[in-house]
Amino acid sequence: MADLRLVGGRLSMVRALAESRFTRGMLWSVVSRDFHFEALEALPRSGRGRVEEVPKPVQGAAPRQWGEADLGAPDSPRCTGAKLRAAFAKGDLTPVDVLDAVLAREDAKDFGPSTNSPWVALDRDGARAAAEASAARWKAGEAKGPLDGLIVPVKDEFHMRGLPTRGGTSWRNAPVDEDAFIVTRMRDAGAVLLGKAHCTENGMNPLGFNPNFDYPRNVYSAGHGAGGSSTGSAVAVGLGLATVAVSTDGGGSIRVPASLNGQFGLKPSLQRFGRSGDIWVGTVGHTGPIGQSTPDLVDLMEVCSAHDPGDPFTDFPPDWGRVESTWRPALGRGIRGCRIGILPRFMAMATPEIAKACEVALKALEAEGAILTEIDFPLLAVVNAVGPIVIAGESAANAYDDLVAHRTESSDELRLVYALMDCISAQEHLKATRVRTQLRWDLAAAIAGVDLLALPTTGRLASPYPLSESRVQIADTAWTASMTEMNFLANLTGVPAASVPVGLHDGLPIGLQLVGDAWDEASVIAGCAHLERLGVTQIDPSPGYRSLL
Repeated sequence: MADLRLVGGRLSMVRALAESRFTRGMLWSVVSRDFHFEALEALPRSGRGRVEEVPKPVQGAAPRQWGEADLGAPDSPRCTGAKLRAAFAKGDLTPVDVLDAVLAREDAKDFGPSTNSPWVALDRDGARAAAEASAARWKAGEAKGPLDGLIVPVKDEFHMRGLPTRGGTSWRNAPVDEDAFIVTRMRDAGAVLLGKAHCTENGMNPLGFNPNFDYPRNVYSAGHGAGGSSTGSAVAVGLGLATVAVSTDGGGSIRVPASLNGQFGLKPSLQRFGRSGDIWVGTVGHTGPIGQSTPDLVDLMEVCSAHDPGDPFTDFPPDWGRVESTWRPALGRGIRGCRIGILPRFMAMATPEIAKACEVALKALEAEGAILTEIDFPLLAVVNAVGPIVIAGESAANAYDDLVAHRTESSDELRLVYALMDCISAQEHLKATRVRTQLRWDLAAAIAGVDLLALPTTGRLASPYPLSESRVQIADTAWTASMTEMNFLANLTGVPAASVPVGLHDGLPIGLQLVGDAWDEASVIAGCAHLERLGVTQIDPSPGYRSLL
């Protein structure tokens, strides 16, 4: 990969070259090598399907069900939602106590290596009212469900009344007067919505860089990025300030920060969570949870997954009405008889320490009765070329009017990304869309013969982001490519995928990714839960972690 880590004035100079129609083509020829765009042109006709405006996921086979185990949910050494609910029920702790503890850490700036708060905006009064109401329900034995009384950070791309929806920008500062669809569902379920969690600018940075704010660093290292774009969500969970958080994922933005901060993250099928009130719309973005454990992921899934009348993509799932009852039982399914397809192409692209940790985790599953096999098909080679064209192209188009009005208030990195999209012709974009269509069918055929796919979550560890570079303009195309190359497969096809922690190297977490067939989150949950049950996911907590118990 080309070394294009650009900082400060160097980035400003390159951005200016990209914004000039006379020089952007020269720059594009360099950047495109990191994402292997040349491979798209080399594809035979069989690698391209039809242009489809609606990227509905393609199911390879019926939802899986292996074995007959009923092992129950895995136990976790972390402070999970289940443990907080047990404490609430016994009267040992109240939601108000939890809120007070979190606000005390916020006020003391007790963020460990992350240094800065994971929240970009707080609603202290609203959170206290919600916590007090929840405490009364728990005392009366009338708790509403798995999120009642739990603090749930909301990624700052969803409307939350009384707070601005900045989307990582410096200029969206006006408070909104409405809630997003999923925010309404969480309020109705008794969740304590303390505030909005940081995200990278327009979601275009997977490394966890944002020059517009005093941005949180990795929970394990102040000198490294926390991943993005759901940065604050992962940091809040990684510090123990929440058991689960709302996140989104367009090219790994749930799985990458979950992996880099040693947490669990699930990108469901497209589209389990309604997107009304989400300021970023497109065809690759999915909403889902980052949590302390696999059961914490299920907590948010059960509350937020629902048909949204304002989001036609929630018409895609064929199983509304029965699917929710499959997720929690899947926690006890075990792994015996599960067929796992390993993707050696991606294992070879990861650094040796990441590949080794993932192989050890998979061997642990094999020892428990899982059946491992290798899977490959040609279009896997172009996933990291199609993904950026689709997501950056959609984002640039949707943000066009904003960029015209707020160009000088936007970061050099964002302007660079959008300017480079001008190098993609309409025909090239449509050809990438055709490859995406074929990829959905090819993946469905490949996964029909197995139950899950396995690959690393990221190709590298967390990227350097020293505190000296706070509020500094940064872009790093090579490291960005290494974050997204393992993740676009599930985004482009709309299938569920999760990341779980499987080790540490040089003090930084490593994640393993499990991918399921369309609409089969239950099997992904089962695989993650068994890794947790075996203790594979029990890495050392971050130096800044504090238990709410």
